[in-house]
Order: sequence, then C-alpha cells, then structure tokens
Amino acid sequence: MKIEVCNKADIKIIVDGLNAYNLDKVAALSSIWTPLEYSLKNEDDTVIGGVLAGINYWNGLEIKILWINEDFRNQGLGSKLLNYLENEAIKKGASIAMVDTFDFQAEEFYIKNDYEVIGEIKNFPKGHRRIYFSKVLESKRPKPFTV
Repeated sequence: MKIEVCNKADIKIIVDGLNAYNLDKVAALSSIWTPLEYSLKNEDDTVIGGVLAGINYWNGLEIKILWINEDFRNQGLGSKLLNYLENEAIKKGASIAMVDTFDFQAEEFYIKNDYEVIGEIKNFPKGHRRIYFSKVLESKRPKPFTV
C-alpha cells in the first residue's frame, strides 16, 4: 500500500466510487450535477459579484461561493443575486439550499435571507466560527390554484 498525490484519473475513480456508493443507498432525483453559476455585472460590463453553485443528485442547491465587490455591498445586490439563484434552482427542482460561511464573512447576510443555522465549528479559524446553513426552498414555490 502507498499514498500518492492524485492525478485526474485517480480523482475520477474516487468520485465515481463515492457516487456509486451513495446512489446505491439513496436513489438519485437528478442524473447529474447541474451547475448554477452567475456573474453580476455593472453598466460597464465589469463583474462586481457572482455566485458559484449547483444542484446535486438529491435536488439540493449547494452554494459554494457568493461574492459582491466591497464597493457594491449593502445595496441589496447580494440578496437579489441569492434570490435569483434560489428561483432558478427551484425551477430545476431544488427543494433545499445549503451553504457555509465564516462569522467574519456573511453570517448575518444568510440569516437576513431566511437561512437557518444548522451547525458550526467553533474556533476555526482561531478566534472565529465556521457556520453551516440550510433553507427549505419549497415554500417559495407557487401554490397551485384551486377552486
């Protein structure tokens, strides 16, 4: 036995192995990872923010990065971008969103946008916290019209 740095072929074997195991335990609701990646540009076509996210096998929206340039913060742009992302995810079948951040990043932002704290790692990095959030998206779905 030996441990080595992964190459691309190794990474594919590892990812495929975990996916096969997971899908053997819980059936997929979607066939692939669906990327949802959007940039936010100003009138000069300069990127001033963006979000990198995607929908997983079980229709969960995983937000990896949401960023707004400091010069454009506190103008509601982050919330608009997050809302746009959530609506696009709902259209594609997502029912829950998940994200993590640090206390010095966007803790209050996610709380303000109705995300629930589901866990945290204290003193990571030292003197701070890493916070995990989730949000049920189904409540944003339009209700069917009934007579």
